[in-house]
Amino acid sequence: MKYNEHNCPFCHWDASRGIILKSENAFAIFDKFPVSPGHALIIPNRHTSSYFDLLPAEQSHCMQLLNEVKQMVSEQFNPDGFNVGINVNEAAGQTVPHVHIHLIPRYHGDVTNPLGGVRGVIPHKKEY
Repeated sequence: MKYNEHNCPFCHWDASRGIILKSENAFAIFDKFPVSPGHALIIPNRHTSSYFDLLPAEQSHCMQLLNEVKQMVSEQFNPDGFNVGINVNEAAGQTVPHVHIHLIPRYHGDVTNPLGGVRGVIPHKKEY
């Protein structure tokens, strides 16, 4: 399905799924398809597809909320590390064209070789 602001799942949020934290310009939810326990999304209120199209104040609010969600996830899930990522455009894997920042808790042993972290988006470039 192609999403736009009229059918965007983040603009038309199903309140029954719950919001874990909220600020004036953004909110945080647990990912519907988590890659690990505690996987959360930080989402600005304004519909725009690219993080780079957010106003500086909106970016700042998202980063502040990211820090707060990281603290909450740390206390609740006790992960050993984190990956933080933003997919921008289809070529980078973005499936919902509304900015969302992934906070992915990592746990010892969750993958065989975590070396390279986010570099793994291009598997043959992961190890260097």
